[in-house]
Amino acid sequence: MTDQATTPQGIAPEGGMRTFLQVLVNTAIANITTSFLWFALTFWVYLETRSVLATGIIGGAYMLLVSFFSILFGTIVDRHRKLRVMVFASVVTLGSFLVAGALYLLFPESALLDLGGPWFWLFSGIILFGSVIENMRNIALSTTVTLLVPEERHANANGLVGTVQGLAFIVTSVFSGLAIGLLGMGPTLLIAIGLTGVALVHLAFLRVPEAKPQGEGGKAPAVDLRGSIAAIRGVAGLFALIIFSTFNNLIGGVYMALMDPYGLELFPVEVWGLVLGVTATGFLIGGLLIAKFGLGRNPIRTMLLVVVVMGLLGALFTVRDWWWLYAGGIWLYMILIPAVEASEQTVIQKVVSFDRQGRVFGFAMAFESAAAPVTAFLIAPLAQFAIIPYMESPAGRDTWSWLLGDGAARGIALVFLFAGLIMVIAALLAFLTPAYRKLSELYQHSAPEGAADEGAEAGDAEKEGSEEKSVPVRDVPAPDVARAAPPR
Repeated sequence: MTDQATTPQGIAPEGGMRTFLQVLVNTAIANITTSFLWFALTFWVYLETRSVLATGIIGGAYMLLVSFFSILFGTIVDRHRKLRVMVFASVVTLGSFLVAGALYLLFPESALLDLGGPWFWLFSGIILFGSVIENMRNIALSTTVTLLVPEERHANANGLVGTVQGLAFIVTSVFSGLAIGLLGMGPTLLIAIGLTGVALVHLAFLRVPEAKPQGEGGKAPAVDLRGSIAAIRGVAGLFALIIFSTFNNLIGGVYMALMDPYGLELFPVEVWGLVLGVTATGFLIGGLLIAKFGLGRNPIRTMLLVVVVMGLLGALFTVRDWWWLYAGGIWLYMILIPAVEASEQTVIQKVVSFDRQGRVFGFAMAFESAAAPVTAFLIAPLAQFAIIPYMESPAGRDTWSWLLGDGAARGIALVFLFAGLIMVIAALLAFLTPAYRKLSELYQHSAPEGAADEGAEAGDAEKEGSEEKSVPVRDVPAPDVARAAPPR
């Protein structure tokens, strides 16, 4: 086995696609578990407290922690074998859920739901922490596309990632609502702990062919922000790509704070979970479409067009409190999400060298995730104390009823309307920027590997290792795909 620091991009190891599919399925198990518990916590808190502020703070805190830790996660992914990173993340998540389960047993629900007391924030924070750590696995998964999948199939593999995420969303949306509505928070926690343990055991049977990453010389920082920035600066226009992807998350913070409260005003919790599950088939369809057809010659252009449509959907799907309009809008929105995610991943996988992709994906996740909590923290109290009361007043109804109608959640509808329009304007303006044109040209004419090395302080070690880039790592056999076949 060669001991090089990178695996060549565009040259996949023998059986690499089979191994990737097994890693994908294992990550799906883990994502289903954390999403299941996270959805359940949000439903439980809102139903018991009826506080939009509480759900907005919880959701915003989640995204803020994702943003804060993502560069650290990316550094860890680059410096360790990807399978070990996944095992570590699963162990930490399992430990967090066990501690949350212990708190649930030790304290009555009234104490855990007291927004003015410490136990609510501790209980929610521990579940939040375990769910945040899971994102380390998602960064590792993005790099395994480069590690295991031929370059010409990267967009298709990223589409499969979206498909599995959609499947996870379907499962968790349905069963989180049913679990809270029929079983309660205690059994829901127990289910999450059990599934996390299953994912961890499954990892023991996986083998990912990867050479041990080499050290970079000297004392390396635990959070390699400098390395992340160097890798991004090494590719002209890459930072602009991250800005483009952030457009999607700007409106995501609004949905994070208000989508569940709006849905729970229209449906009972059990039905709302089923609605989310059915509409999430759009996520599945979107991922499958990308897996089959790819993203076109210019993924950046595809992404911005998709963002424009998403903004229009977000502005219009609550103009009346009709359940079919809301559910249909969510379904169409879900179809589009995988295209945005896959576009960014496909570009980064092509223009950034493998040994730096973890830090680039981590930086991108940190930057993009920061947009959602900002809007969530701003919009939740604004909606709770100003917009919703205004729309329930005679003045609000007289001003906006011609457009938004009358209903119990017209204040939330007004927020969605303006957030969607802002998204459309931002995406259209992005088409006019020099960065968009430069990045599009770079993607279409860049070499498949090493594109980030010129300006990323590559050093002599990378130049010496370039002679070995045609040798794929194949020493570790891939396990039998029949043991963990992907969903069909």
